[in-house]
Amino acid sequence: MVVMALRLFLLGLFGWCMAASAVEVTDLYEATLEVDNKTRAKRVIASQQALDRVIQKLTGRTEHLNHPLIRQSKKRISDYMLKYEYIDSADGDIKIRVRFEADKVEQLVRDSNLPLWGNRRPMIAIWLVIEDNLRREFVTQESYPQLERLIYDTAAEWGIPVVVPLMDLTDRAQVGIAEVWGNFSEPVEAASMRYNAERVITGRLFKQPNSSSWQLDWRYTDTDQFESTQQVGDKQQLLIAMINDMSTALAAEYVIDPNRSYATNSTVLTVDKLTSFSKIELARRQLLSISTVQDVDVIYRQGDLVKFEVEHGSSVVDLQKSLKLERAFSVFVDPRAFYQVASANNLRYSWVGQ
Repeated sequence: MVVMALRLFLLGLFGWCMAASAVEVTDLYEATLEVDNKTRAKRVIASQQALDRVIQKLTGRTEHLNHPLIRQSKKRISDYMLKYEYIDSADGDIKIRVRFEADKVEQLVRDSNLPLWGNRRPMIAIWLVIEDNLRREFVTQESYPQLERLIYDTAAEWGIPVVVPLMDLTDRAQVGIAEVWGNFSEPVEAASMRYNAERVITGRLFKQPNSSSWQLDWRYTDTDQFESTQQVGDKQQLLIAMINDMSTALAAEYVIDPNRSYATNSTVLTVDKLTSFSKIELARRQLLSISTVQDVDVIYRQGDLVKFEVEHGSSVVDLQKSLKLERAFSVFVDPRAFYQVASANNLRYSWVGQ
């Protein structure tokens, strides 16, 4: 009950923070690993591995960890490190947490011509039902703590914020096992609003008939096709594969392509529903918080409509990707237009922040 109460409190606090913006991932530039001892040699190796994990979170990829510049940087690992600390557990295990300097690691990624994903990322709600010995049950911290922990730990390796629903009385009043098993999108998506989820996944995990192998069927609730992704294998490895595939796809959608241009661009955004100077300043600061935005100026105001000139080190398409993750802005919907067309030439938004 204490764990449940704590999670409810944190979710409430997190929901309040989410009212104005997308999820801001705060641990992109650090990684924690287990070590055998506290010798300098072991610390150096662990720090090099930690850098690999940070680059994976920043790029959404693992195949570029052998890039020549990255290999070279590991020989000067201390130049990138901000601090490290050891974590001793009661059972005698030792972990080391290594934090790196954000600017230096980001520059390394850019110099290596790798994609870069900022710290604004979509929250993913994962509703999972497992069938074991003909009994179906939700995967939660109470029912299957190891599987739930595996989902969180694997997502953390990619820097992807996820939430496994509590399945308390509030959740169960809206969603039952049948809704998740059958992927009935509407009630699941409605229940996911409690967790401020941008995307929602339903999954079912069960043993194949007359086999020791497990099968995992999972899909996004908002996909056009009903067919799910089907994978067969070890139970834990299936969940890891699902998170890996999900993270790779999300990164491909949101990373900034280094092959476009890092020259500074100037783009005008039109934002309405800014009814006071304080809201205008809040909107300006929210735009400035986007990782690729360098400067924001107000160039026009009439009524509640304001035009901002935004200087950013990315393409307009990448700026739109970042704004898509900002809950404080929503794409303007013209009530007079039969079709709503979103394009690089139609950068108009409505302010929905506080």
